[in-house]
Parts: sequence; C-alpha cells; structure tokens
Amino acid sequence: MKTIRTFISLILLLPLAIMSCEDKISPTLESAVPVLAVDAWLNNKPQDQVIVLTLSQAYFDATNPPGASGAVVIVSDDAGKVYSFTEDATKAGNYVWKRPIGQVFGAVGNKYKLSIQYKGETFEASSRMGRVPKIDSITYDTQKRVGSKDSLTRGQFWATDPKGSGDTYWIRTYKNGVLLSKPREINISYDAGFSAGGDADGVVFITPIRRGINSNDQDSSGKTLSPISKGDSLNVQLNSITLQAYNYLNQVSTQTNRPGGFQELFATPLANVSTNISNTKTDGSKVLGFFNVSSVSTAGKRYK
Repeated sequence: MKTIRTFISLILLLPLAIMSCEDKISPTLESAVPVLAVDAWLNNKPQDQVIVLTLSQAYFDATNPPGASGAVVIVSDDAGKVYSFTEDATKAGNYVWKRPIGQVFGAVGNKYKLSIQYKGETFEASSRMGRVPKIDSITYDTQKRVGSKDSLTRGQFWATDPKGSGDTYWIRTYKNGVLLSKPREINISYDAGFSAGGDADGVVFITPIRRGINSNDQDSSGKTLSPISKGDSLNVQLNSITLQAYNYLNQVSTQTNRPGGFQELFATPLANVSTNISNTKTDGSKVLGFFNVSSVSTAGKRYK
C-alpha cells in the first residue's frame, strides 16, 4: 500500500514539476540552401491560369517567400497542345497563361506534363484531368445547440459521385468571397467518402463531406460560432484531383493542422510532404510543391 501511495503522489506532483521546469528557448537553426517551390494547381474554369514559383526560406522567417524569376514554364498535353506560361511583369514568380476568348484550359481525360527550366535545371511533373459531377444544390439548415437557446446554421452541398471507383476530389469553399483556407478546412474525398475502403462509389457524398464546406470558428471562450448568418453566401467548387494529389493534401492537413501543447507528444512527427515534381538530373537540386490539373463543378447560394 505504501508503494501505491508513493506512486500516486508522484503522479500528482508531475504536472507541478513540468511547470516549474518550463523555460522559453530560441533555438538557432542551421541555414539551408533555398529550394524551388512550385504551386501549379490548374483547372478548366473560364479564367487565366497561374503557376507560382517561389524559393523556400528559413523556418522562422515570417515574410512572404521570394518569387523565382527567369524560369521557362510550359505545360503540354498528350494531344500535342502546348500552353506557354509567361512571367507577370508586376509579380515576380507568377507565370500566367492568358486564356483566349471562348476557351478554357484543358479537357477531361487528357494527360498533362509540366516542364520548368530554372537556373540550368529542368523540373518535370505529370497529371491527368479527371471527371467531376455536377453540384445539384446548396442547402442551409438551422439546429438548436444542445442545452442552449442558441442555434447553429450550416450549409451543405449536394452531388452524386459518378459510378466507377477511384474518383478523388478537393472541395474548396468561398464564404462571402473569401476562401476557407485553414488547415482544418481542407475537405477532400475518395469517391463520395473519406477513403478507398469506404465503399462510397456512385452515391451522394456523405454528410461530413457535404458539411465540410462550413467554417469552424470559435469565440474567445472556445464556443463554436454559427458558420452561417443571414446574408452570408457560400460558393462551393468541386475539383477533380489525382490520387497523388489526394494523398498530398492528406499529408498537408496532417502536417499543418497541429494540436499544439502537450498533445504534440502523441501527434504525427513533423516531416516534409511528398511531391510529384522531380529534377531530370538525379543529383540535381531538390524541389517542393505539386502539379495538378482539375475539372471544376461550381454552385453558390446566399442564406436569406
């Protein structure tokens, strides 16, 4: 019994010991050679397409990463069409394909190759534009909070995954014209569910994904705020993505949506996310980022 009491006492005193040993430290990190980072998410919406090239920077550097100027950026498809991206004279590192009137970028089913020539090296990647279902509608519903007079209003979109397993999507939402871009707001699906083992082929998207178009903000006390108020509008964009892109976004969500504090001891270790871009030289410079070509289905609705 004495041994048990001693053990319990130690457990109770452990938090105090941890708190008493808490010190702030400012580690000095080794400098690293800047690495080319590629942001190449293209789609068939009726607008110009942009590929952004930047250079990586120190971990604690809070400034915007510098643009990588002077590159030659080309995308070609398996039908022989070539799309040239020209650097914007006012935005270093932004390479733009100007959309001809009446045309859009790409076609469903085509395969695409990205080629970037930068500082004597060539970086390449490939992608395929997959199919995407039509968004039938967006609806809103209001529910009372449990044990409260307050209520929460949420939106959800309605669409049906086409038959044939293996379609993957990224659902991106704009609330009042502003993209929901927090790590926890990354909303992806495999067919109409969460993963390949979900048996969700050819059905309506499951509820958590349909409702994943809502923000999840809290007030200073930790109380969840209603995602939607009168006058708010949602614009939902359903993007087809490759399986590689689906896995990439899963990794991004895991690495950026961190619990913080004590829970970090049990969280997935920090690591670089994968990339589908490679240097044609086996011993050449490293590269970060991703290349994907999407077809897009869009719908919007205001809550009155």
